[in-house]
Amino acid sequence: MFNELRPALTMMVIMTALTGAVYPLLVTGVAQTVMQQQANGSLIERDGKPIASELIGQPFSDPKHFWGRPSATSPYPYNASASAGSNQGPLNPALTEAVEGRIKALREADPGNRAAVPVDLVTASASGLDPHISPAAAEYQVARVARLRGLDAAKVRALVAEATEGRQLGFLGEPRVHVLKLNLALDAAR
Repeated sequence: MFNELRPALTMMVIMTALTGAVYPLLVTGVAQTVMQQQANGSLIERDGKPIASELIGQPFSDPKHFWGRPSATSPYPYNASASAGSNQGPLNPALTEAVEGRIKALREADPGNRAAVPVDLVTASASGLDPHISPAAAEYQVARVARLRGLDAAKVRALVAEATEGRQLGFLGEPRVHVLKLNLALDAAR
């Protein structure tokens, strides 16, 4: 019986070593050599300390900051361990109520702004972690942020332009604004 089990046990040990140790070490070594920033979580640092990842949105509620897309994660916003959408369909009253509440909060933060609210400011992304908003969503907030910070709107628009990322490879996706990078630039522009 041992003669029959021996090849299977040998193969299990070899494959465990290859797939459980050699391959992960090889991939980690290549990633650390070729793309160290991404392999280490795409961290954003301030004063030499990591403050966030560029890949995960951050909650901003201060009207002096640009606000990102709402997050559908729980028990708190932008919880990476609970990445998921709300699974609320367009006919779900809870979604309608949430969107109306978000519109109300935006209107209360900037009562003079009567422009149409961009959809990405009131609906969560599929992951609930999106760190970007559309250029239209950023433009919607420029006047409020400029007024509350005592900055010229043109200066704030210039910061938005600097934080705007183009299409990937020039043709994939849409232009987008990285909210955390924009808010960090705003804080530095005092």
